[in-house]
Amino acid sequence: MTLAIKKMKLVKISGPSSKLDKIISVCCTLGDFHPENAGQYVSQSLGYVPVSEESPYSQTLQSIKELADSYGLDLESPGKAKKAVIDDRTSEYIERVGEKLRRLNDQSKQLTEQLGECETAVEKYGHFSGLGIDLEELFGCAFISTRFGHLSRESYVKLTKAYGDNPYILFCPCSSDQDGYWGAYFSPKDRTDEVDRIFAALQFERLHIPGAVGTADEVIAKLKENIEIIKNSKAELDKQISETWEQEGDKIKALYLKLTDLNTVFELRRYAVYHAKSCFFVGWIPASDEKKFKERIGKYPEFVVEIESPSKNSKVMPPTKLKNFFAVRPFSFFVEMYGLPSYYDIDITAFVAITYTLLFGIMFGDLGQGLVLTIGGLIFWKKRGSSLGKILVPCGMSSMFFGFIFGSVFGFEHALDSVYKKLGMSGKPIEVMESINTVLLFAIGIGVVLVIVAMVINVITMFKKRKIGSALFTENGITGIIVYIGGANLIYAFMAKKGIFSTKLSAVMLLVGILVLFFKEMLVPLLDEKKFKKPDSMMDFILQNFFECIEYILSYFSNTLSFLRVGAFVIVHASMMMVVFTLAGDTSSVKGIIVVILGNILIIALEGLLSGIQGLRLELYEMFSRFFEGNGKPFNAIRFASKNK
Repeated sequence: MTLAIKKMKLVKISGPSSKLDKIISVCCTLGDFHPENAGQYVSQSLGYVPVSEESPYSQTLQSIKELADSYGLDLESPGKAKKAVIDDRTSEYIERVGEKLRRLNDQSKQLTEQLGECETAVEKYGHFSGLGIDLEELFGCAFISTRFGHLSRESYVKLTKAYGDNPYILFCPCSSDQDGYWGAYFSPKDRTDEVDRIFAALQFERLHIPGAVGTADEVIAKLKENIEIIKNSKAELDKQISETWEQEGDKIKALYLKLTDLNTVFELRRYAVYHAKSCFFVGWIPASDEKKFKERIGKYPEFVVEIESPSKNSKVMPPTKLKNFFAVRPFSFFVEMYGLPSYYDIDITAFVAITYTLLFGIMFGDLGQGLVLTIGGLIFWKKRGSSLGKILVPCGMSSMFFGFIFGSVFGFEHALDSVYKKLGMSGKPIEVMESINTVLLFAIGIGVVLVIVAMVINVITMFKKRKIGSALFTENGITGIIVYIGGANLIYAFMAKKGIFSTKLSAVMLLVGILVLFFKEMLVPLLDEKKFKKPDSMMDFILQNFFECIEYILSYFSNTLSFLRVGAFVIVHASMMMVVFTLAGDTSSVKGIIVVILGNILIIALEGLLSGIQGLRLELYEMFSRFFEGNGKPFNAIRFASKNK
């Protein structure tokens, strides 16, 4: 475990208020500056007030973003223009380009709508291409009504049988599909309602088609000509939009980056305070950047700079920036799920990396399946850049190691027997199904060790925070460690008929430790410079502390028993593979091979997920809760957008 929280330095900068933007720009250029509210570091009696002005760049930035979103323009892609000049004509330029693009886009949308209408009309008229009648004349008939639509085959048969002799009903099929016929029916206008009711009863699906000149085939031909014209016109407009962006895009991207930087500076003004002609700006930098910062800020003699180490008595907590090495860094994801360690805490990412990998490997111990997890994690990491993929790699390797110990390769429990013999061993180290008690006791042993380690970390953290009383007299302090070790040894002696050390000493440790815990509310304030709050009732004090001591003992017991799940998963894994091989029968047959493959896939997915969840649960509930508060604030560096390109 390493103390992997970067040391911070507090930077206080003062200078003429006219140079405030320059001060902020210098800090942004460094790329590792975390601003703080400067008002917390000056007395109100000095008359400093915060800067409260609306950014003059936000509206123009919003216009550029809306322009980019509307036309699918990528502002993040690199452009050729290196510099941009922001002046009074910038907003006008953006509006002019936007207006041109809007005009072209509106025309393109209109053509798209026209194209859709024409294609819909072609589809409609296509159903009636066999009707060789001029549609204008047909719709202009003074005494005949016409209805176009679809009639099912069943309804068509009913129509011909029931109304075949009716001179006022005439249905002319023009085309057909698998469901029925497309066509038109005609009726005298004075009998239209009656005929409409008859066709409605036959479930005639009416299709309204627009009026046109010529036959259906002639109309379709004209529509297709229009479609080609519209497509060509739309392609030309789209080309103009593309060319406009190619001509103006690089400049707009450069303006966007420049405006973003200027807006960043302006937004950061709210962290500063000013009085008369002077201003004050405060922030944190990594201690390793102090020299670089001094060199950079030294170019501006009008700034007065103070750099100091953080004080534990300060009301403002320094931000936390972790500096874990490559192999451990992905596990910070689990730590940050619980909370970021505060600046004065210990970074436990390395502890989590080691313990989580160990627990996962034991619960999912299989050489072959661990290899699959390792390869899958590598692929997921390289292809997607996923933190989860990075975590799966060491977990898979841990599974391979314990799979070798358990002698399991894709569930084949004796596949490594020849390897063990070459290593001078009589067989595999552990036969899981024949050593169930050993596996469970081993899991409890791991739990005891990890709980003690968690309490030791808490003691170190409390000493680091100068909370001596909490480090000595609390349930997770040195007193808690004494009680826990004494109790664990007594239980072990009861089960094994012999303790690791003297049971009398264990009993003394347990009794004395519980007595100290009983009076911890009086003892802790003596060393932590806190005032002991006298209880209203002595009986309430006794009862409260009595039940709290019982709760501490039950907590130690339940936390330790939780680690039984580690051993249980080892047994469950072996049992599930036994079931798979029982279902497979002859593993040399095609059926047996398929069952073994499918069984392994299922177990990798299911048990891999469950082992991951249970391992994380043990971390968060059985260990983190003993020493980790997670109340740190992240180090949020300010930097220019242009520096990220």
